[in-house]
Amino acid sequence: MRAGMICRAMATSLAFVAFAAAWAQKSENRNAVVSRNLELFNDIYKQLDLFYVDTLNADSVIGMGIRSMLNQIDPFTDYYPEDDEDLRQMATGKYAGIGSVIRFHRKEDRAVISEPYEGSPSHEAGVRAGDVIISIDGKDVKGMGTPKVSSMLRGEAGTTFELVVRRGGRELPFAITRQTIQLPQVPYYGMMRDSVGYIFLSGFTDGACKEVRQALTELKGQGAKKLILDLRGNPGGAVNEAVDIVNLFAPKGRKVVYTRGKMAQTNRDYYTSTEPVDSVMPLVVMVDGSSASSSEIVAGSMQDMDRAVVVGMRTFGKGLVQMVRETPYHGNLKLTTSRYYIPSGRCIQAWDYRHANPDGSARSLPDSLTKVFHTMGGREVRDGGGIKPDVEVKPDSLPTIVYDLVASDEFFDWCTDFVAHHPDIAPAGSIRLTDEEYGAFVDSIKASGFSYNRRSDEVLRLLRDVARKEGYLEGAEAEFDALQAKFTTDITHDLSRSRKDIEPYITDELAVRYYGQRGAVEQQLMDDPCLERSLGILASPTEYGSILGRGSQGGAKP
Repeated sequence: MRAGMICRAMATSLAFVAFAAAWAQKSENRNAVVSRNLELFNDIYKQLDLFYVDTLNADSVIGMGIRSMLNQIDPFTDYYPEDDEDLRQMATGKYAGIGSVIRFHRKEDRAVISEPYEGSPSHEAGVRAGDVIISIDGKDVKGMGTPKVSSMLRGEAGTTFELVVRRGGRELPFAITRQTIQLPQVPYYGMMRDSVGYIFLSGFTDGACKEVRQALTELKGQGAKKLILDLRGNPGGAVNEAVDIVNLFAPKGRKVVYTRGKMAQTNRDYYTSTEPVDSVMPLVVMVDGSSASSSEIVAGSMQDMDRAVVVGMRTFGKGLVQMVRETPYHGNLKLTTSRYYIPSGRCIQAWDYRHANPDGSARSLPDSLTKVFHTMGGREVRDGGGIKPDVEVKPDSLPTIVYDLVASDEFFDWCTDFVAHHPDIAPAGSIRLTDEEYGAFVDSIKASGFSYNRRSDEVLRLLRDVARKEGYLEGAEAEFDALQAKFTTDITHDLSRSRKDIEPYITDELAVRYYGQRGAVEQQLMDDPCLERSLGILASPTEYGSILGRGSQGGAKP
């Protein structure tokens, strides 16, 4: 027996030695491949620099090579050279500028002011949405894209420049002093019906939890006994802010999220660390396909804890964690180092960027390969990417004309003209167009020459072409012509028929013009099916408890 044990031990030792040798050989081979390719890249550029017919710009050519390399990895790994402000704004939500959103106007071939933030330097100076940017410190910006114009508007806090805009046929100069702009993470919160508080969270930059806490405290002071946390359209941000926000509603000592990567220093577990503000208040978290990263940590961990009902659409599925590392010459590399996992053990990540589909798109895990996990209360949940809501609310499909109108400048131009002739409007959250006003919008679209490609026309042309190639058209020409006649309508008919889908985009834009970002959020909640479904769930303790597997109990488990 003892001899057998010795033999087994020797066999195990030999197997381990063989494995270690194979691993060392593999590592050595990999290092050799890396070294060879770096040497090759270096030599190729040196030869280009010496012999290429034109002089090369090293920053441009090598920078393009770096970008191309990073594009092969995932969309979140990126390089930021010295003095690039995007990374700091991404982390802190702060930048130095005038505090305005700009967009490119095709007809003008110029950037225009889309929204000056309330209280910002541009707003205080008198700049308005719809103003066409003519020049910045004397430099004409015609034909410049929004990234270039945006970089010209930004600068050191405290510096003053001249901005010239065109408004209603007149050119107006403004002397504007740049300031540090702090974008609010909670642009709107308020009371709904039935003692329900509502908080819209737009991001997770520094201070997001502080804003949510303040909003929650005020709403409770106003009588809120239930809460809706709206994370729709929220792209995420700092994981610490997400953990702290969960901690507002979950007991101390709960695991919220953990990360796992190749290097041990990237592995970390995040727990709630303080006593919550309210761990029993009935809670709904609203999400959609644009809710990502930290939004998914909040929604997913609360779902796994059975702390909230998640309502809306499946989230984006960004479960890749980035770390910022310094590079030579004061640059920064933001690179993916690990993946997020929420309390049940599910990984949030939906997309495989390293093994793309034949068309170049990222792969996603098919439903047949997803795994079952369980919440704290035993409910089944699955991985496969993102967070699937407990209650799905899918938006209605939109007619083609809406997409084409949104992509054009027509909404924007009509609203600019409307504001110029109407000094006030109904309160945010109750703006509707009269028949006369919508008729004026239809007339302006007709006069503008706007046209759009009906998808039904495209499909019919394709079907006709296929029928011709396969020899069926000759006997079906009359039927095709009749179908084409039914599909052919005028723009007035299409605009009138699609009014219920078009009008909300107009009223949302008007809310921005008259009431800013807060008013825009409030207006978008008008006739919102996801909000209505959430309010209905909170109004029924039986349904709320049933969804979370608690019978009729509405509160959270301790």
